[in-house]
Amino acid sequence: QVQLVESGGGLVQPGGSLRLSCAASGTIFSINDMGWYRQAPGKQRDLVATITSGGSTNYAGSVKGRFTISRDDAKNTVYLQMNSLKPEDTAVYYCNAWVATIRKTSNYWGQGTQVTVSS
Repeated sequence: QVQLVESGGGLVQPGGSLRLSCAASGTIFSINDMGWYRQAPGKQRDLVATITSGGSTNYAGSVKGRFTISRDDAKNTVYLQMNSLKPEDTAVYYCNAWVATIRKTSNYWGQGTQVTVSS
């Protein structure tokens, strides 16, 4: 059984920063691509950023230059550093990962963490 647990969300003023963390736990052989997605009320879940096992990154255009995704494979953790936050960044942020166990590789989601950008 694999679990992804996010932390670090909260309320921040426009222009502020937050750092999200997502730790994977369980019987893990390796973790391939990891990523962050977000879902605002009444909208679909959209990609924010992804990072491969080799460290290659990809960002949504709306966050490029403001957000940075990184990972620590020793801790099975992915991070999202969010700077210059805007009200339109308000959403529930979800962690996603392709995790290989001894039996197979499967896709997992975290439970989500709320980020609210407001003055």
